[in-house]
Amino acid sequence: MELGITIAAVVAILVLVLVFLYLSVRVVQQYEKMVVFRLGRTNEGLVRDPGLRFLIPIVDRPVKVDVREQFIEVASQTTITRDNAPINVDFLIYWRIADPLKSIVNVAYFAGALQGVATTTLRAVIGDILLDEVLSRREQINEVLRTKLDEVTERWGGKVTTVEIREITPPRDVQDAMNRQLSAERTRRAVITESEGRRQSEINIAEGAKQAAILTAEGERQSLILRAEGARQSQILNAEGFGQALTRIYESATAIDQKTMLLQYLDALKVIGQSPSTKYIIPAEFTQLVGPLTTGLGIAIASAAAPSEQA
Repeated sequence: MELGITIAAVVAILVLVLVFLYLSVRVVQQYEKMVVFRLGRTNEGLVRDPGLRFLIPIVDRPVKVDVREQFIEVASQTTITRDNAPINVDFLIYWRIADPLKSIVNVAYFAGALQGVATTTLRAVIGDILLDEVLSRREQINEVLRTKLDEVTERWGGKVTTVEIREITPPRDVQDAMNRQLSAERTRRAVITESEGRRQSEINIAEGAKQAAILTAEGERQSLILRAEGARQSQILNAEGFGQALTRIYESATAIDQKTMLLQYLDALKVIGQSPSTKYIIPAEFTQLVGPLTTGLGIAIASAAAPSEQA
């Protein structure tokens, strides 16, 4: 009997220990924070980081908070632009919990509260922008929405990281007008591109003709330069040949003695005597050469006359 009581007591103690462990031990994941309410109250010191955490059974109540970045999809919302054009806008909001304590204490359901404030903020932002700006300034609108939502959700311990507008749908008549405008713009660009192509083609042709004319003129100039250089070299060679010929003639003339020159002059006189002319021009050099000859002849005549007188 006592043994049965002992076994029952041990089993009861084990059950109490297991219940105690179940109520007091919590495992907090890496992407979580745990806010502990002790007797219904909490503070910054009761926020637990990831790991194995112990609680006081019955006294402590844990609430885990996911701090990973998440997103919500805001369904298509009809808003009115500054110029009274109705458009439909749907977008995504990326957010995360920056302060787990505020996200539990200050708001009941953060994602729902964020979605609700996002719709009102969208209408306020779009209402201050013209339709053309809404269609062309999507990145600026994203940033304005992110900033305003981040300011609102700060008191709830959240952080809005990104806002992305997925689609903006203008009214049907506006879409038709945009399509016509787009078609006209494409036609205008095509005409401009075609005219620009023709202009560039004409410029290229003119540039090619100019380059060809420049090359032709340069070739003619080079040809004239080469011809002039060849003529100059030819004249120089002719002049050098003529100078060498004169030098050789001079050297040959300086080697001739007076007797040879006298014979040449006598031959010349013989040719002159055969001509029908009555007037002759005799160079002065000839008289200088004939002078010694006449002197020699006079001496010879005198020598021949002297023996005859003695006889």
